[in-house]
Amino acid sequence: MNSGRQFLTSAMTALAPAIWGSTYLVTTEWLPSDRPLLATTVRALPSGLILLLISRVLPKGEWLWRSLVLGTLNIGAFNLLLFVAAYRLPGGVAAMIMAVQPMIVLILAALVIGDKIRAVHVVACALGAAGVVLLVFQGSTALDTVGVLAALGGAACMATGITFTKRWGRPARVGLLPFTGWQLTAGGLVSLPFTLSVEGLPTFLTGTNVFGFAYLIVFGAVISYALWFRGIEKLPALAVSFLALGSPVVATILGLAFQDETFSILQTVGILVILVAVVLAQPRPPRRRGAVAGNPAGTDGPAPGGPKHAMSQGETRL
Repeated sequence: MNSGRQFLTSAMTALAPAIWGSTYLVTTEWLPSDRPLLATTVRALPSGLILLLISRVLPKGEWLWRSLVLGTLNIGAFNLLLFVAAYRLPGGVAAMIMAVQPMIVLILAALVIGDKIRAVHVVACALGAAGVVLLVFQGSTALDTVGVLAALGGAACMATGITFTKRWGRPARVGLLPFTGWQLTAGGLVSLPFTLSVEGLPTFLTGTNVFGFAYLIVFGAVISYALWFRGIEKLPALAVSFLALGSPVVATILGLAFQDETFSILQTVGILVILVAVVLAQPRPPRRRGAVAGNPAGTDGPAPGGPKHAMSQGETRL
């Protein structure tokens, strides 16, 4: 991939976390209060079913359980923890805590995919951890512990999902939309029983609530996840994880603009430290001389077990 195409791919992929950055504001302003499970299910399940109806392609074979694992990590568990954090923390703080996920990807990519960790990556991890400590524990007011843990858990789910999505790729001749639909549907189905048993269905929704859910379905799921999974396929796992910085940037801007959020001096230092860590960990362009065919590391091609599977191994038509 030449530099121009890589920049365009990175820019398109960055739109996904930028859209997700608005989730914090949408959650607090437009959705029913204290309904993280409902928000997760409504965001994921209708979106996934719409994409399945459009594509009319279902997973089969090993992609049944792979879709369930990826859907749980990328959609179900991640969105639940994201909404818990959004309900309990200021949007900018929640998003910045979740910005540690590139550091988690750094380790997972080395273990699962075989990516190399350079010394600058270790420095970035240390700075990232220090920045989170400053951001979480040095504010003028105490932050909600459950919200902080949910944000960290969400970062871990996203990091794991990115790594295994990159590792497995997607089946041959399965388009991006059905692949996205598989995961959205799986994530929604995983969260649905918990939504019904723990929170139940709301007895009344306002017009604002309906608009908020529609925004999450169209922009926060169908469009953003399609862009996100395309980026994971085209770019190195670590590069994709750093693009998630767009989420805290947008969330912080929206929080300052619409919710009068403020940061203490030490919290601001923590944000700057996290930003420095992300810049340091940004991977340099790979130097490849005669890459070995079929090697997924640092290439645009699929990972082993990914798109090289035949259609009959990964999908079935409705």
